[in-house]
Amino acid sequence: MARPEPPGPGTGRAPAPSGPGTAPGAGPGGPGEPVRPDGPGPLLLVCALGVERLALREARPPGPVTVLRTGMGPARAGRAVAAALADGPPRGTPVLVSGFCAGLVPGMRPGDVVVADAVGGGPFGAVVRCTATALLAAAVARAVPGHRVRTGPLLCSGHVVRGAERARLRTTGALAVDMESAAVLRAALAAGARPVAAVRVVVDAPGHELIRPGTVRGGVSAFRVLRAVLPAFHEWHRSLPLPRR
Repeated sequence: MARPEPPGPGTGRAPAPSGPGTAPGAGPGGPGEPVRPDGPGPLLLVCALGVERLALREARPPGPVTVLRTGMGPARAGRAVAAALADGPPRGTPVLVSGFCAGLVPGMRPGDVVVADAVGGGPFGAVVRCTATALLAAAVARAVPGHRVRTGPLLCSGHVVRGAERARLRTTGALAVDMESAAVLRAALAAGARPVAAVRVVVDAPGHELIRPGTVRGGVSAFRVLRAVLPAFHEWHRSLPLPRR
């Protein structure tokens, strides 16, 4: 699997982050932004890489959201989410993990979107079922007309996936694979019951594998789609019921 990083998307790994990202409680306009009284609480939007955070913050739609960058890999992702939720956001804060992924299905192209109905696999424990998947997928499709949006399982791996391993993972029935989603959602649920979701944009696929740093076409397409899809996350967020007191 390839991951883009500035200045041009490519296959290199992201450097270790200096911190987990935007501090919990900070909305898109900065710390202290008020949370709407009629909503389900601020959305915690989780990504792994700096380029993913750039795309997700660049759009800046209205709404109470914290963007948390965890760093690459399941261990970092799980620790960062657990720490963020321990810092005192409202009970039941929804968590949505997003960013790039490797497509597993023949015919997938960079810029295709995977809305997970279930996340898990490998050493990361039981499968996590996502919340209000059909509503989220419909919102994503409206946000990125002309791009293929698929709903189905998202598999997770502890390492970058390439070549023959991609074909083997396809036999599980998963649509795509990434490194952090399972760890993020399991850490979120371990901190308390809450809505969870995962949306990933394909950056490489069976017929479009990024094979070296500096291969930018697929990464640029995926970046643009990730930036465009953010309003759908807020539509999903607004649809959620208020948490029980």
